[in-house]
Amino acid sequence: MSALQAYVRATAPIGRETERIGPFLATFAQDSSHPMANYAILDERAKPSSAEIALLISAYQQRNLLPRLEFFTEAAPDVEAPLVAAGFTLERRVPVMTCTAEDRTDCVAPEHIQLREPSSDDEFRRLRSVQNVAFGESPEVSDAEVERSRKHLTVMAEHGETVVGGGIALDIVSGTTEIAGIAVAADYRGQGIAAAITAHLTRLAHERGARTAFLTPGEVGIGTVYRRAGYQVAGECVHLSLS
Repeated sequence: MSALQAYVRATAPIGRETERIGPFLATFAQDSSHPMANYAILDERAKPSSAEIALLISAYQQRNLLPRLEFFTEAAPDVEAPLVAAGFTLERRVPVMTCTAEDRTDCVAPEHIQLREPSSDDEFRRLRSVQNVAFGESPEVSDAEVERSRKHLTVMAEHGETVVGGGIALDIVSGTTEIAGIAVAADYRGQGIAAAITAHLTRLAHERGARTAFLTPGEVGIGTVYRRAGYQVAGECVHLSLS
C-alpha cells in the first residue's frame, strides 16, 4: 500500500492547485467544485495535530469547498480517529484492488461489442457523456473534459456506432497506474462488458509499462466484475468529509 499511497501523492496534484498543510497535501480542481475532485491526501504514517486539521478545514472552507480526504488505511492508520474527533464523518470504505500482469485474466467482450481506443474529439466526448450519466452526473461534456480525457490511456466499447461504455488508465508512475471511470450504459449492463473493458484496459496498461494496476470499486458489488479480470483486494481506501 505504500507504493499506492506514493502514486496518489504524485498524481493527485496533476492539473490541480495544491497547498501543503503539515502532513496533508490539499488539492483543488481548477474548474470544478465537486467534492470528488477536491480532496486532501496524506503523507505515509501521518499523525496530524489538531492545529493542522483546523488549517486544512480552513483551506477548503475559504474556497467554499467541502473539506474532504481520501487515503489508504494501511498507509495512514493514525489519521481517522483525530479527523473524526474534529467533526469529519465517514463517506465510505471501499476495497483497493490490484492486478499484476501475472494475475490478469483476459475477458472476451460479447460478439456485438468492439473495444478500441477513441481517436477523435467526438468519440472522447460521447464516451465521457456515457461515463457521466453512469455516475449520476450531467451528460453534457465540456471541451476541458475532452482535453483531459485525451491525456490518458482510454478504451471505449461500441455497439455499431453507439458508444456504450469505457474506462481510463491514469498516468504510469514508478510502474503503477490507476484504472478509473469504468462505466457501461444502463441498457448494456449485465453482459460482461465492464469486465471486458477492465481486462482490455489493464492489458494495455501493462504493455505500456505498468507493473501494477489498481482501482477502487465505486460500489461494493462491482468488485465481482473486477475479480473476473484478475483483480484482488489488497487493502482499504477511506473517504472522509466534514459533517
